[in-house]
Amino acid sequence: MDRRPSQPAAPGPRFQGRHDARSLALQGLLDCARHDAFVQEVLDRLFTRFPLPSADRRLTATLVYGVLRRRGTLAALLRPLLSRRPDQVEPWLWETLLLGGCQLVLLDQVPVHAALHETVELAARFGRASAKGFVNGVLRSLARLVTADRTDAPAADAVPLEGGRYRRLTRPVLPQPESRPVEYLAAGFGLPEWLARRWADRYPIDECRRLGFWFAGPAPLTLRVNRLRTTRDAYLSALSAAGVAAEAGTQPEAVRLREPANVRELPGYLDGWFSVQDESAMAVAAMLDPAPGWRVLDLCAAPGGKATHLAELMDDQGEVVACDADADRLATVTDAAARLGLKSIRTVTVGPGPGERLPPGPFDAALADVPCSNTGVLGRRPEARWRLRPADLPHLTELQTRLLSAAVAAVRPGGVVVYSTCSIEPEENATVVRRVLGEHGGLRLEAEEESVPGKPADGGYRARLRREVLA
Repeated sequence: MDRRPSQPAAPGPRFQGRHDARSLALQGLLDCARHDAFVQEVLDRLFTRFPLPSADRRLTATLVYGVLRRRGTLAALLRPLLSRRPDQVEPWLWETLLLGGCQLVLLDQVPVHAALHETVELAARFGRASAKGFVNGVLRSLARLVTADRTDAPAADAVPLEGGRYRRLTRPVLPQPESRPVEYLAAGFGLPEWLARRWADRYPIDECRRLGFWFAGPAPLTLRVNRLRTTRDAYLSALSAAGVAAEAGTQPEAVRLREPANVRELPGYLDGWFSVQDESAMAVAAMLDPAPGWRVLDLCAAPGGKATHLAELMDDQGEVVACDADADRLATVTDAAARLGLKSIRTVTVGPGPGERLPPGPFDAALADVPCSNTGVLGRRPEARWRLRPADLPHLTELQTRLLSAAVAAVRPGGVVVYSTCSIEPEENATVVRRVLGEHGGLRLEAEEESVPGKPADGGYRARLRREVLA
């Protein structure tokens, strides 16, 4: 479950007519801002409403994710080309420029002429033909700024790409990495400067850049094999027979795909053979280690990846009570359980406050996978980096503390609680656990783990606590 800090709406025209990949990408960017929604949810709705061929869907997703991940980088390159400040450009027009910039700077597979022509035409297709000249002029200036040359070292005239390389520019535009390393980290990798400075205070600058590269692109697609339907070896064989390159991951049920894929077209999707889940997320349910027959509380269950994993680990015997305050998102848990053939999951809509209207206990175990800053998964959830503000962290830690306390109170003596986040910020992780340990007598820390982004999966934290049986 994730908290979504509020963001101002982005007014602008809406497209009327037949969508293609770029127009749908622009619509998706506008919808993300207007509705303060998760990008994948926005794309799922748009693809349902406006069906596109697979290749066009992939381009749309690449563009939307690319702009959201690197809007800070693209803004740094576009700003010197404008005669006005970006905040004086209409939001829809600014998103159009970012969309064009993404194609010209970050993508190799899009020809320059196509990026220019198709993006300029968006102005007319969104009812603002008078803006075509402005879009054309700015993007042509940007095209003259970038080169096809690559380098392995950061520089004021080198833009980080995915995979650890940099694209050369015709002149210095970014901050000097030697004299202004934090500013280069922020502009070059598309991070809020306050977050770049925060990381630079904790990590060497080379590690900060490594994190920047990890979050500059999509994490590898990882599947969790449903062990109640098949085995990992059998599923790897099925993927190989279908021509899909894959390998075993570090978690027992993990399968890593070597190339992006349409999940719904993979073998066994409709038969419930697998779920999409990062390996660091798989480690959470594994740490709880539930036994068949247990009654387990999943306190913040939507969209259901960990709840369904718990049910699979329990051989679908016992009960997983999946709770969430968002009834619409909780419906995704029901849908996932049905596809995977799981009968032991019961969903319960709870109140907005921690512990409010929780189902009666006691439970044998509880999972508190709490709302967090998402700083361990910024490649997968790119919108989070721009919605998060420094002032959000104290509010989040208070909520996290109350949720973990509610989970502790819900389990029986001898019961287990796992606390987890997809954050790499210490005050959301070990600090919360220590605070709750200090507030609750008879509570013992049994295990604690941190996943470092990119080694080999996304970042996050988990801790296993046990309520002791008092004599």
